[in-house]
Amino acid sequence: MSTLASGDTNQTHPGRLRRLVDLPMPKGLPLIGNLHQLSPQDLHHTLERWGRELGTPFRFQICGRSVMVVSDTDHVQSMSRERPHRFRRFRPLESILEEFGANGLFSAEGAAWEPQRRLIMQALSIPQIRAIYPTLHGITERLYARWLRAARERRTVEMVEDLKRYTVDVTSALAFGEDPRTLERDSGVIQEHLAMILPMLMARLNSPFPYWRYVKLPRDRKLDRTLIEIHRYVRQMMERAREHMRDDPAETPRHLLEAMLTMRDTPNSGITDDQVAANVLTLLLAGEDTTAHSMAWSMLFIAGDAQLQQRMATQARSVLGTAPLCPDYATLKELDLFEAVCTETGRFKPVAALSSFEPLEDVTLGDVRVPAGTTIFFLNRPPMHEPRNFANPERFDPDRWLQPRDAERGAHEPRAYLQFGAGPRVCPGRHLAGVEMRAALSMLVANFEVKLAVDPAQIREVSAFTMVPSSMPVELTVRQ
Repeated sequence: MSTLASGDTNQTHPGRLRRLVDLPMPKGLPLIGNLHQLSPQDLHHTLERWGRELGTPFRFQICGRSVMVVSDTDHVQSMSRERPHRFRRFRPLESILEEFGANGLFSAEGAAWEPQRRLIMQALSIPQIRAIYPTLHGITERLYARWLRAARERRTVEMVEDLKRYTVDVTSALAFGEDPRTLERDSGVIQEHLAMILPMLMARLNSPFPYWRYVKLPRDRKLDRTLIEIHRYVRQMMERAREHMRDDPAETPRHLLEAMLTMRDTPNSGITDDQVAANVLTLLLAGEDTTAHSMAWSMLFIAGDAQLQQRMATQARSVLGTAPLCPDYATLKELDLFEAVCTETGRFKPVAALSSFEPLEDVTLGDVRVPAGTTIFFLNRPPMHEPRNFANPERFDPDRWLQPRDAERGAHEPRAYLQFGAGPRVCPGRHLAGVEMRAALSMLVANFEVKLAVDPAQIREVSAFTMVPSSMPVELTVRQ
């Protein structure tokens, strides 16, 4: 058992340490425990409700296996710092993504993680993103044209779908040197296939046993067909990159895919085409999902607050002048309000509502002894709504992210905000996400008035690995 002196995960408390079985637990049934109470689509809601009723840490049980649930920021910060050496992600995540052919940087553990991390961080660095801003500008221009047509034709815009197309185009252009131009097509796009991956990952992670390895349901057969199409797309992209490298050699790789292929072809690299393909798919999924849904969730607050929307429009127009969108990378720094709106949205609607960990050795969390291999879920939203972490936590206030920390303004604990993770494995794409948020949302409110097309109460939070809106239909009116 680890101790504080030997690098324990968190400070121990005086007195007797508790065991997992000592933690409070919701009432369940014999044998299956709480399995019947857990719906994958509502998992985060159920765990948050149990946390309010029981306090944290608590545990629940599935077929004799205990799962520990925590919501203490110090715990998750400590666990994040000590990855990948003393903690890892939930073990089934890696095996399922391996079956998908998507076991890349996100789920890689141990020695496989560090070289991939260096490669991805270099590709998503500030200089690289600055260099491709003209391409990002062109993609944002296509999004503007798409929305302008919808506004003039008085068509409802489904923001979730349009923003996912936008982020897929941006990620592909930056990381792979290809722009799939999904914004210009209404069907037959890679995003249609990608959309199935994370919901099926969530479903399989919450299955009590891997039934799909023995019998395939209709949704599993559909997933198999989807994965065939996705991997065909990825391998074709890899082959085109190899042809470009052969026909037009460059001293240094021009984008991430070339860098990965160069590393793969280095003698004794230990990297295979399958690993390159897994990272391509990982980046497509990550680039499409988190940023797009963060921006989509922000529509609830932008459309529902006329004063905030007008303030954003005024700032955008003062920065953009007469241009429909931000003209260059340097000008983005003047659009802090837009990223702050998405950050504050994430405090209310965290796309990463749950994080999962698994200790590689026996540890102590607070006053609880946690055996190696225990599944630990961290609830991201409750700490962001505690008054000791954020002043007036139930108030939507983007300015809390724009003003310097000040005792007079009250609590503001950025460590409690974990949308991009923490520690060595903090999300390498966080800067790109900020650039996309500033570019797309400033273009939106500078040119259009935004109104929800449905009652906000109809928009549900859905756990599909990330926490996504069930829909986000809006009506756009050209701003005069």
